[in-house]
Amino acid sequence: MEFQNTLSFAQQLDQQDPLKDFRNQFHFPTFHDKTVRYFTGNSLGLQPKRTAEYISRELNDWAKYGVEGHFLAERPWFAYHENLTGHVAEIVGAKPIEVVVTHSLTTNLHLLMVSFYRPEGKRKKILCEAKAFPSDQYALESQVKFHGLNVSEDLVEVWPREGEHLIREEDILSKIEELGDELALVMIGGVNYYTGQLFDMKKITEAGHKVGAVIGFDLAHAAGNINLKLHDWGIDFAAWCGYKYLNSSPGGVSGMFVHERHANRPELPRFAGWWGYNKEKRFLMEPGFVPMEGAEGWQLSNAPVLGMAAHLAAVEIFIEAGMDRIGAKRDLMTAYLEFVIHQVSERNKERCSFEIITPADQTKRGAQLSILAKGQGRSLFDALSEEGVVADWREPNVIRVAPAPLYNSFEDCYWFGVLLEKAIQ
Repeated sequence: MEFQNTLSFAQQLDQQDPLKDFRNQFHFPTFHDKTVRYFTGNSLGLQPKRTAEYISRELNDWAKYGVEGHFLAERPWFAYHENLTGHVAEIVGAKPIEVVVTHSLTTNLHLLMVSFYRPEGKRKKILCEAKAFPSDQYALESQVKFHGLNVSEDLVEVWPREGEHLIREEDILSKIEELGDELALVMIGGVNYYTGQLFDMKKITEAGHKVGAVIGFDLAHAAGNINLKLHDWGIDFAAWCGYKYLNSSPGGVSGMFVHERHANRPELPRFAGWWGYNKEKRFLMEPGFVPMEGAEGWQLSNAPVLGMAAHLAAVEIFIEAGMDRIGAKRDLMTAYLEFVIHQVSERNKERCSFEIITPADQTKRGAQLSILAKGQGRSLFDALSEEGVVADWREPNVIRVAPAPLYNSFEDCYWFGVLLEKAIQ
């Protein structure tokens, strides 16, 4: 398709968009005196209009039933997380037995690493990407220290080559091969939060398994954004948050994936809690932990129902839209926004130039573009914010923008260009 940086062209794309009506299912911020152009779904997704109804239903049942809501509520709290399982499995490309919604993202990563990071003998190293999200970095460092190992030796990072912003996948694969039988765990962000680079999780998994390592991914910036096939790719475990692309409330509940081949392995070490216990016998309160099959066996506590209600409101929209259609719009809209940014950059290169450090290859990115601003830096971002654009600034000079397919429009992308150019002036 030959793009045009005009309002009429953007509006034409919106008219042809099969997902255009989903925009009306979300609340847009009203805090600004100008029209808000929201491009931070990669940090916090917008609130679905149905969310308040879903939470209110549980508040009403709490008022009506008290503790008996665990069994008498319209959606009984005792098994509330089960309302989410099928939807979430479809979104991430998994079998229902492989997923559960519970806890928070970093909590889930720690719980999974208790089971799947088992250093022994010379096989003790963790491989991760450099400049991972700080919470991942801290979690990995603490896991290494927990086992009495040396972070500087046993936590191995793969960096971009000198003068480059992206990590070459061949460097990840060659490092896996180089570490060989010293490698215990590969734990990488499926989509890098800073650059927006999407890694080939299937290839990384195959390479890691070839040398006998366990493979896990943080999918915080991938779930609801990328067309995932976690089961087919053979990944051992993964976790993701619900509040970014999945639009499920600030600090909302997290998803967890454990591959089917680990479903019936009660011998795996784990930090146990009673909600991971065989639910048929849970209320017998017997000693000795007997885990449920599949990912549910990693639960600790009973469901945070209000957070899960917000999550249910959101994931139902994903099922209605379909991940294939979401992915198709993501690629087209991100490409259009990229085109608009390049147009603005070319017209204003004497004042301020831009380099998009996110891969140009659509198969290597999702709905995020990270713009390296050369010339005006933070002052440019502040001016853009004053025009009603809600984006994200990352030091030292990167503006992250994420056109979310469910609620962003092509017209939003056009206006981003107009307001970016105005901010440069």
